[in-house]
Amino acid sequence: MSKAAFLEAVSVSRETERRLVTFAELLTKWNRHINLVSASTLEDLWSRHFLDSAQLLPLAEGRHGLWLDVGTGGGFPGIVVAIMAAETQPAIRVRCIESDQRKATFLRTVARECGVSVEVLSERVERVEPAGAAVISARALAPLDDLLAYAQRHLKPGGLALFLKGAGYREELETALVNWRFQVDTYPSKTNPDAVVLKIGDIERA
Repeated sequence: MSKAAFLEAVSVSRETERRLVTFAELLTKWNRHINLVSASTLEDLWSRHFLDSAQLLPLAEGRHGLWLDVGTGGGFPGIVVAIMAAETQPAIRVRCIESDQRKATFLRTVARECGVSVEVLSERVERVEPAGAAVISARALAPLDDLLAYAQRHLKPGGLALFLKGAGYREELETALVNWRFQVDTYPSKTNPDAVVLKIGDIERA
């Protein structure tokens, strides 16, 4: 998917487009020195990473307050969410947790250069104080069983978890149901026919 195709799929302002282009340029530059994303995916950056992340924002059902993105890595989905929400949903505050110091430095650089307010914590998610987040998100971080533990720790009552998952999501759901009770809705990924977005609420230990 080209940038033009992305802009056809997701309607954004010129300022949001400018920020996304800046992010793309920084990611391409830094990726030569830090393994932020697989180099083979840079050719399809606008679909594989940008659209994949952007599809989460409408699923948040207009929730505002703290959006906690765990294991942000190269900026996905947290930085894309922050850029997409900056103009249209300014009540969303994005906090990214990334334990790798070099990646955390990259994330702070992107936020500054793109002109969006993003808090970056360079710490392991298990060690961070409970956040009281309205939304928690993650992409390619951990099995669902572990992600639900993070969600229970960091979500406020009524909060929502949005997790991007691949073809093995059904097995992960079955495994997670051994230890957890939750409500889940499944949405087909806009970028991968085998992938889904899991929207999960009412999380409690079994």
